[in-house]
Amino acid sequence: QLQLVESGGGLVQPGGSLRLFCAASGFTLDNYAIGWFRQAPGKEREGISCINSSGTSTNYLNSVKGRFTISRDNAKNTAYLQMNSLEPEDTAIYYCAAQPFLSCLHVLRSDFTSWGQGAQVTVSS
Repeated sequence: QLQLVESGGGLVQPGGSLRLFCAASGFTLDNYAIGWFRQAPGKEREGISCINSSGTSTNYLNSVKGRFTISRDNAKNTAYLQMNSLEPEDTAIYYCAAQPFLSCLHVLRSDFTSWGQGAQVTVSS
């Protein structure tokens, strides 16, 4: 059974860093694009980053460009989201999602059919 599990969330002070992990089981990520999304209280879930299956193409939400980095290690069946210079506005539940053969020209919730359960990220002093 295809499963995605996020980890690495937590509480961090403004300006701090966190690294999120997205581990896949029940399938191999080799042919799947990975997207990272987040949903803050009272807000819609928004796409923040995407990486294609080979890792050669990435896309970022403007507000996280230069602060967040998406990557993947297909040998470990895991994707990552490195988050630096975190701001209180980054507080949200973060989700990873997978979809086969996606180009990552956009980061759209509707493009992804497999989702993890989410990881809470709280940025607060």
